[in-house]
Amino acid sequence: MDLLPIIIQLVSGAVGGNLAGGILKNFSLGTLWNSVVGILGGGLGGQLLGMLGMGGGGGMDLMGILSQVAAGGAGGGVLLGIVGAIKKAMGK
Repeated sequence: MDLLPIIIQLVSGAVGGNLAGGILKNFSLGTLWNSVVGILGGGLGGQLLGMLGMGGGGGMDLMGILSQVAAGGAGGGVLLGIVGAIKKAMGK
């Protein structure tokens, strides 16, 4: 099993989580937790989209890498939004 696609998804997830935290300030958990949640979301999002045939399939050509970056970043951003919304709702 090639680890590079997974690493790309995890790093992209961390970036996506921090971008989402910067855009959605009310849902931000701080840089560290935005990164942690983003990494989890990047891994989950990348694997989920890969199973659906939309995550690049682990190919290391340009389209495969861009697909992994997009899937990881989107997964990280989405999970950060979900966790941030839950945290905000529980804080009320």
